[in-house]
Amino acid sequence: MSIRVHQLAKELNIPSAELLAKLRALKVDVKSHMSVLNDEVARLIKEELTAKIRKAAAPPKSKEAVRAKRGKEAPAATAVLDKETKAAEPAIKGRKKIQIKFPFNLKELAVRLSIKPSELIQNLISEGIFVNINQLISQETVKRIGDQLGYNIERLPTEEEKVLEIHSQPSAIAKLQPRPPIVTLMGHVDHGKTSLLDAIRKSNIVDRETGGITQHIGAYEIKFQDKWVTFLDTPGHEAFTAMRARGANITDIVVLVVAADDGIMPQTIEAVDHAAAAKVPIVVAMNKIDKPQANIDKVKRQLKELNLIPEDWGGKTIAVGVSAKTGKGIDELLEMILLESEMLELKADPTGPVRGVVLESRISKGGPRASLLIQSGTLKMGDVILAGEFWGKVKAMFNYRGKQITKAEPATPVEVLGLLGAPEAGEKFYAVGSESTAKEIAEKRQLSLKEKGLQPPRKASLEDLHQKITQGEQELRIVLKADVQGSLGAVKSVLAKIPSQEIKLTILHEGIGDVTESDVMLASASDAVVFGFHVGIDSRAAARAKVEGIDVRIYRIIYEIYEEIKKALEGMLEPKLQEVFLGRAEVRQVFKVSKAGMIGGSFVVKGKIVRNAPCRVLRANEVVHKGRISSLKRFKDDVREVEEGFECGIGIDNFSGIQAGDLIEVYEIEEIARKL
Repeated sequence: MSIRVHQLAKELNIPSAELLAKLRALKVDVKSHMSVLNDEVARLIKEELTAKIRKAAAPPKSKEAVRAKRGKEAPAATAVLDKETKAAEPAIKGRKKIQIKFPFNLKELAVRLSIKPSELIQNLISEGIFVNINQLISQETVKRIGDQLGYNIERLPTEEEKVLEIHSQPSAIAKLQPRPPIVTLMGHVDHGKTSLLDAIRKSNIVDRETGGITQHIGAYEIKFQDKWVTFLDTPGHEAFTAMRARGANITDIVVLVVAADDGIMPQTIEAVDHAAAAKVPIVVAMNKIDKPQANIDKVKRQLKELNLIPEDWGGKTIAVGVSAKTGKGIDELLEMILLESEMLELKADPTGPVRGVVLESRISKGGPRASLLIQSGTLKMGDVILAGEFWGKVKAMFNYRGKQITKAEPATPVEVLGLLGAPEAGEKFYAVGSESTAKEIAEKRQLSLKEKGLQPPRKASLEDLHQKITQGEQELRIVLKADVQGSLGAVKSVLAKIPSQEIKLTILHEGIGDVTESDVMLASASDAVVFGFHVGIDSRAAARAKVEGIDVRIYRIIYEIYEEIKKALEGMLEPKLQEVFLGRAEVRQVFKVSKAGMIGGSFVVKGKIVRNAPCRVLRANEVVHKGRISSLKRFKDDVREVEEGFECGIGIDNFSGIQAGDLIEVYEIEEIARKL
């Protein structure tokens, strides 16, 4: 009888990846862990490898060798560092170095620079900037003052930057330990994703207490062959990609569920494209094989057309026939998932800083509840955590069966009580050293969200393409939609003709019909642009594109696509102009000046007022005039700008109808990527 590589590895009690490497070293022709070996070859290999494997199993020697190697390399690295440090010294030689934690007021700066506050005030007045002794001053202004006085002023990292720096440090290799795989099910609606997940869970639950699962936390754990697997209970590529768009790449393996009677459907193709864009390996579960009309060969042919060639057809894609109804094939599917995870060599550091991702959250009678997935470290009762703009101390922690636990290691889903709010799904969370630090970071994040007004993030656009090429970008990713199959082929043909040696055009997903929210989320997660030809964009997709800052372009003439991309490659697309808020002042008195006309005696309530900047006058929340700041005075002196918290006189070009109570908003015009 023949035997597969992974089965032989199991007999020899070594990882499949290790056995594959040894087989190739012995010149045995094997392609993957599913390759078949005949009895004679298997016997010879067993005899050949048994001694070698046992010898190689002793870890101390290899670890000592690694340590010795590191010891030899360390001095060289230190020498390079010393050389770089010495090279940097002349740049600041003779200048006193000061580190400052912002925000910073003028009085504190004067103390640190050992000069009188009045001297600093005079210095700033000479530049047209009026500040009082207790007013906060910008980092740019502080640096400029330092340069003038011979100081090298540096900004101390914020508490948030310190926390993120701690969590960004890679763990030592010796501390990494194998962790369970995290699996997401995807596929077409009604192909049995939820029923398959239920069948897996019911047949492999470890704790068989009466009552079953008592609460929903967004994930399940099962134990199979003494190994754990975590399944995310978020079937569908929309939830998968929405998490990716927020930076949460938590899935290790995608199980693509395809009904054996229906075969590949449009949403199946979308799921494949979303998984491929995330570079996540796919295991195919051909469900409903118990049905009389099931046609496994048909499904495999369709998979081949999607470049998912099954292993028994000479490819690398694992495809398993299952039945959620009868339970047939589920054990084989789980075995293949474990095999795939073994090849991925998934590891995490359970002793390192605790971090992970929010799966979901809700407000209950007992307060906010957040479902978390630990990615590194071990979360314990009493830990202080920060998730988005919320923080809290872990007061209680439950596993997926509602059982209270005291700690959770990597790849474990838990529900926690203690956060002061409900963070969004996909938000990253971190353990923080103290409550005061967590509170400070959370409050600053809340303030930042309010000040920014939830402005959309800047994503990929055609206008940025030329700049990205100059910065080394190698790829323009596209989500393509068209009205009919013929149009889709025509657009792809035109894209193939675009001459460019600098950048590669990659179509992440193509489909028929209007641009959907799923298309926009894929573009957001993959930093892509969306092209539509003879199609529309549904209302939810349009709203999502605005929030995510996605460049969606709809065309009616096919060669417009060609021309726009060609111009983008050459950096010739004209940018769009956008307003950027600078400041707001309230008019408290109105004066008539013979030469300057009507002047508004005003108080700067936010930001700063800048002379010659464009402005608008608002009265009862209605814009009554648009113009430009023609004059700006502090007392009798003309000044360039006036900061928040100071009074000034404002004259507006060609406007004499200014009244007490009016608001004057000042802005500047900025060139940005053109959006539809």
